[in-house]
Amino acid sequence: MKVITRMIEDEVYVAHNELGQEVRIDMRKADLKKNQSPVELLLSAVGACGAVDITIMLKKRKKTIIEFITETEGARRGENPKSFTKVHCHYKITSPDITEDELYKVAKLSLEKYCSVADSLKAKVTFSVEVIRS
Repeated sequence: MKVITRMIEDEVYVAHNELGQEVRIDMRKADLKKNQSPVELLLSAVGACGAVDITIMLKKRKKTIIEFITETEGARRGENPKSFTKVHCHYKITSPDITEDELYKVAKLSLEKYCSVADSLKAKVTFSVEVIRS
């Protein structure tokens, strides 16, 4: 998997994946900001990854989903690096045949076993750097 990120202007970037799909990344102050920051995108990715897993599991059980909303909140350290110390996903589902208990069980299963984004936040990741000056 590979993503290429290019600076558009100070504090604004665009990232393209191998299929050419893009996301804009914005680090500007709130009054100028038009897109999510990298940390907001990470929080969005946790919520979306969990939601996809939950939907797949519920559909396999032949459940009906009318509306599904995910609210994801994160608490961060006060000092640098300001990494997440806690992430809370609140899943709201409208369905005639899904119980809260059933939703809770699949949501927990998603975040503890299947969601690769959540698992990556728990993992010890090795980073490497290469620089090229042109």
